[in-house]
Amino acid sequence: MNPLANFLTGLSLIGGFAAIIYSLEGHFTFACWAIILSVIFDGLDGQIARKNPVPSEFGKELDSLVDVVSFGIAPSILGYVFVYREFYFWATLVLFIYLTCSVLRLAKYNITPKEKLVNYFYGLPTTVSGGVLASFILIFRKHRDLSPPPVIFLFIVLTLAILMVSRIKYLNLDGLKQVLGKKVKLTVLALTLLLILEAFLRKVGITLFTLFLIYLIFSPIVVKRLNR
Repeated sequence: MNPLANFLTGLSLIGGFAAIIYSLEGHFTFACWAIILSVIFDGLDGQIARKNPVPSEFGKELDSLVDVVSFGIAPSILGYVFVYREFYFWATLVLFIYLTCSVLRLAKYNITPKEKLVNYFYGLPTTVSGGVLASFILIFRKHRDLSPPPVIFLFIVLTLAILMVSRIKYLNLDGLKQVLGKKVKLTVLALTLLLILEAFLRKVGITLFTLFLIYLIFSPIVVKRLNR
């Protein structure tokens, strides 16, 4: 058991729970940032867990359960309350499909042998799908007179749901390190500075959404090249 990794997992859970509360209270910007912080804590948790020579089954199960809350339930509630605000059948159905697919994605990950997950995951990670929805809503939250077109929002949600349970291969952190090589620290620094700059320009939502989309679209292509 790795106490630090589990502590970071707990912070990710706090972020997911906070996102739900903020969504229900109508504080959508805070809700989006709470989910994005959960994405960061989940990534740090994974990095620390990988350094532990003895894998922790408890940590693995805990991480998956937290991911259901932070990247399954929280984005679903955030999207529903922000876009629709009152009952809408098709939104309920599509978001339930999204939640179900996130649960299935995590359950399949837990039973997949580690030797099959050297540099990639099968299916889009729930962290990315949650980040896509949070950053998408953050874009529109900056323009209070606008809201995401319902059809486009549901299309994005359904696409993410399908990708999560697909057999498409997406880079994990080890795969990203292999691709970047010695430029990992430089890349992290550059992205951090970019996000700080965009925060001052109040366009951080667009930047985050673009970064998540770049991973979503190009990651499977990079995996194919790695396998060759």
